Amino acid sequence: MKLIPLPAFTDNYIWMLHDGHHALVVDPGAAQPVLEALTRFGVQLEAILVTHHHPDHTAGVEALRLATGATVYGPQQELMPEPLTRLAQGEQAHSLGLHFDVLEVPGHTAGHIAYYCANVDGAPLLFCGDTLFSAGCGRLFEGSPAQMLASLDKLAALPDATQICCAHEYTLSNLKFACAVESRNTALMDYAAAAQQLRATQQPTLPSNMLLERQVNPFLRSREPEVIHAVQGFDASARDAVSVFAALRRWKNEFR
Repeated sequence: MKLIPLPAFTDNYIWMLHDGHHALVVDPGAAQPVLEALTRFGVQLEAILVTHHHPDHTAGVEALRLATGATVYGPQQELMPEPLTRLAQGEQAHSLGLHFDVLEVPGHTAGHIAYYCANVDGAPLLFCGDTLFSAGCGRLFEGSPAQMLASLDKLAALPDATQICCAHEYTLSNLKFACAVESRNTALMDYAAAAQQLRATQQPTLPSNMLLERQVNPFLRSREPEVIHAVQGFDASARDAVSVFAALRRWKNEFR
């Protein structure tokens, strides 16, 4: 299996997975990068996986479906381009001989889902849209802090080796904030240096992996004493897990 991030717009990635004959893509906000990749790799599009309704994840779906006949999978509860197979927690999407478990992860949007496959060439694989980013998480446009915290807890429980395929190249800006939160986290500092080198040569920082994210991502570490202490410097009223997480997200929204 080949896993390829196809750049789109300013900082989106449309993920493509192919076996040399057939392919699936995730969150195609534009059709052209996918059509060009299908031609380049000589593969047929079999499935389109969509995590949530935002246009930068869905605008290319109809053109790709019409051009290729691909099966479209998407969240049960969101307004999506029809026709598609709607999926909820515990159901599966099937493509390339793989079975992707659907995880409901509300927060960024009310009905956001992620797709998890326990074994792709020996390693778990997660397509998480805009819920989890490397060293960050999505803004809360429709869901609550409690929902997003529960969603991130669900993802953080996945195996260490899980490859994390986020939909945006936000890593450097996320790391800038993470370093302000946990300035003594050596794993974070090492990762920031490595990510800077990758981006200096226009290479993607993704996929990440779950073990690394648990070590460096402040939104997965919001119960850690150093993170709590830093958050309380921003909002002294933040005390319990949800209020600390909510304040951390507000801090990131305002951070420059």
